[in-house]
Amino acid sequence: MKEYNDFCEALLKAGFSLAGGGNEGVFGLIPYNWNEEPPPGAPIRWHTGNPDTDPWEWRMRVLDERRDIAYAKVFFRKGGYITKEWYPYFLAARRDGMSLEDAYLDGRICQFAKRIYEAVSENGSLPLQEIKRIAGFSREDKSKFDRALVELQMKLYLTMCGRQTKLSKKGGEYGWSSTVFCTAEAFWGEDVFHKAAKLHVSEAVEAIREQILRLNPSAQEKKIAAFIKA
Repeated sequence: MKEYNDFCEALLKAGFSLAGGGNEGVFGLIPYNWNEEPPPGAPIRWHTGNPDTDPWEWRMRVLDERRDIAYAKVFFRKGGYITKEWYPYFLAARRDGMSLEDAYLDGRICQFAKRIYEAVSENGSLPLQEIKRIAGFSREDKSKFDRALVELQMKLYLTMCGRQTKLSKKGGEYGWSSTVFCTAEAFWGEDVFHKAAKLHVSEAVEAIREQILRLNPSAQEKKIAAFIKA
């Protein structure tokens, strides 16, 4: 794998992958971690800003250019990719047909996550700083906010859908761009959810497990289980 198009082609065949490099004992397409020195002459290099060869840029590039790959913090509370073909299986395995309200009433989603989800759902999509403002999180709530936002991504209620430049009160651009979030339903549309509704949890889990073992026959069952379930 030498560049972005190679990565997308391989990902569509695999169905999912960790994003930060390495495989966490399960599966990842990017051969080395973002904080490792790449081998001499390696075509893929982190944090160069090159959209073709920098995996850090691929995260947002797939969201900007494609409609068949999702990126969010979905594996081990870290970044990962799931293709449209395999998203219904993860939905069935992790959500089991539950709406956010159902999951909250069942104790599977915390109150802070519910506040975040409602802010995003009611506005279609929101950049990170606007989620905090609308949902009423202060600076002192940072750790609670961060945990709840990851929880929503892990359970596939929210997903990243792009980035947005920050604007000052005078309308000028400043600072780093902000990640934009939307509901998984808004990102994918109905088709993916119709497919998920036809899958039993155990059927979905076993399909993902079998695919992992095809990709990495040495993956351990404990790691596989943690990878599949949120």
